[in-house]
Amino acid sequence: EALGNYPFEWELLIVNDGSRDGTQQKLDEQARLRGPHVRPIHLWRNFRQTAAMQAGIDASRGDVIVTLDGDLQNDPRDIEQFLTKIEEGYDIVVGWRFNRQDKLVSRKIPSRIANWLIGKVTGVPIKDNGCSLKAYRATLIKEIPLYSEMHRFIPAWMATVTSPARMAEEPVSHHARAHGESKYGISRTLRVVLDLLSVNFFLRFASRPGHFFGGVGLGVSMIGGLILAYLAALKISGEDIGGRPLLWLGFFCVLGGLQFLTTGVIAELLIRIYYN
Repeated sequence: EALGNYPFEWELLIVNDGSRDGTQQKLDEQARLRGPHVRPIHLWRNFRQTAAMQAGIDASRGDVIVTLDGDLQNDPRDIEQFLTKIEEGYDIVVGWRFNRQDKLVSRKIPSRIANWLIGKVTGVPIKDNGCSLKAYRATLIKEIPLYSEMHRFIPAWMATVTSPARMAEEPVSHHARAHGESKYGISRTLRVVLDLLSVNFFLRFASRPGHFFGGVGLGVSMIGGLILAYLAALKISGEDIGGRPLLWLGFFCVLGGLQFLTTGVIAELLIRIYYN
């Protein structure tokens, strides 16, 4: 019903993320009743949302992949407008819960802060990165490995394989949670910030990590060198510098700078092997 009158083949992948409430038996029964185009995927334990999404993406066989949470807050009937956008030439369509039915303090405010931060740091201004209702071209999303809690940063990762101009946002319906409790709260803001640092590093230095480590190493080494040069001048003028803490600071700055530089060289070797 959600697919309207589109004349294409489709499949429904339902990822069971280690549920212990009889979900596996119910899904298997529905798959038998509805046919082979409904395929349950059962994970051994709860691996969290990003891993569950990756499992579904890996198992999918279509040209377009649509992701959707199973909490019934998003409306599957919005899928049709997403497919229309993909047909218009977009590579990713992101849902925007413009009338979000969630708690203000614990969900809406942290989400707005997180979306603002993600847009500023990554340069991909998306109104609602946390909306799981998204549509992708399969050839592109399968190039992006998802891990940790990186599902919030999929539009930013997609910017590494396509242009932000080929990304679209669509307003979607959003309903209050009818069953269960959300696993996310205000504490997720800290996790978003930590993951954002990782995303920012990879977006800027994934192909040239030596520039990051080398820059830090040169800066720290220069500070250490200046300190040691200053102490050497004092030593030449006859002052005793053996007991000065500044001597140890200069020494460890030079040593730490050299370690950053060698780390950069090793990182460059690893990234060359990876790309080869």
